[in-house]
Amino acid sequence: MQKRKEKVWLYAGKCIILQPNLNKYSKQQDKGKVSMKIKKDRLEALRMIISSRELGSQDELLEALKGEGFQLTQATLSRDLKQLKVAKAATMRGNYVYVLPNDTMYKRVATPRSLHEMMQVPGFLSIHFSGNMGVIKTRPGYASSIAYNIDNNHINEILGTIAGDDTIFIVIKQGVTKEEVIDALREVVPNMRQ
Repeated sequence: MQKRKEKVWLYAGKCIILQPNLNKYSKQQDKGKVSMKIKKDRLEALRMIISSRELGSQDELLEALKGEGFQLTQATLSRDLKQLKVAKAATMRGNYVYVLPNDTMYKRVATPRSLHEMMQVPGFLSIHFSGNMGVIKTRPGYASSIAYNIDNNHINEILGTIAGDDTIFIVIKQGVTKEEVIDALREVVPNMRQ
């Protein structure tokens, strides 16, 4: 850091000494920290908005962010969407809306619900078996959340899961029937049927 010289001025017969702004660099650092906090908060708000609403245009996103107290340009929003790896996906009604790469982590819930209530969302489509393996088909984007719930409920009949976007591969314990697996899965996936 360079040493700055004081400036001396004479004003109305009085000597005025102007000292350099030694805190200039620390103020810039503080400003950078505040800016990063604002960006972090904005990105989190954007995640929550995308996870809780079906919005299909950047104008709708800008309005939603404005409602949360964030005023930003379309260019900044585009950079934020790129950073979050946001994509557009078709809904059941055929509309295209913004979605996060892992939508299950950012659900905004106004009133907490039980696991059973949350699992009422019809993501499950079908299940098929071959030996001690099973394949569960889901609506696009549902596989990872359903597999997560299967794994975290420690279903004794299932050794483990591997999830993609709309498919879950399950490995079944030796000697367990497919009826037993379906009955166990009904606890986690209420609309489970074969």
